[in-house]
Amino acid sequence: MHDIAALQKLLDPLFPGLMGVRLTELAPDRVVAEMEVRPDLCTAGGILHGGAYMAFADTLGAVGTLVNLTEGKRTTTTDSSTKFIAGARAGSTVTGTSVALHRGRTTMVWQTTVTNADGKLCAVVTQTQLVLEAAA
Repeated sequence: MHDIAALQKLLDPLFPGLMGVRLTELAPDRVVAEMEVRPDLCTAGGILHGGAYMAFADTLGAVGTLVNLTEGKRTTTTDSSTKFIAGARAGSTVTGTSVALHRGRTTMVWQTTVTNADGKLCAVVTQTQLVLEAAA
């Protein structure tokens, strides 16, 4: 599934859709998306919640893996490491850029950088996706 509109349609009724994740670029080794920093995704201080950063990045790594899966395969995240660098304020938009560090037969590793509206680095997330047989 390499069609950005089809993948967006898949995400829209799920948690990423509820968060407002919008795919903007899709390639086998790179996924880019945007997300509005809404008040309901923030801490009491009006800064994007750490869990929202993590869920945003996890979505992009999973989408990147989906693009690379062969017929009859599915994926799940096995681990994720996040480094928080700076905040993104409510009312702004963050951009996530996920690049493949490894695209293997049984695992894929993606690193996502999240930047704020000023282009400042906010978080770096590295995750491993396990490639599994599709459920029967």
